[in-house]
Amino acid sequence: MRTFYVYIMASKTGVLYVGMTNNIKNRVYQHKKHLVAGFTAKYNIDRLIYFETFCHVSSAIKREKQIKSWRREKKVNLIDTKNPAWVDLAEDWY
Repeated sequence: MRTFYVYIMASKTGVLYVGMTNNIKNRVYQHKKHLVAGFTAKYNIDRLIYFETFCHVSSAIKREKQIKSWRREKKVNLIDTKNPAWVDLAEDWY
């Protein structure tokens, strides 16, 4: 059985990015090392601050779209419920 993840990453200045993956360690590594050109590399988004797990890809996609549609304030409230200090949850993964 596969696991799917919806995650939120942040830059040191607080820019947020919401994504979905089936390999969170690999995807976070790509963000941290700026291996994929685009938004996260441009804004130096390299800290994993929130994630949820799902058993079905459709549920993960639905949740990712839901969170992406939220205003920043609601995303911040979600992060604060699980990680009020906004520590990098992947800090010791590599």
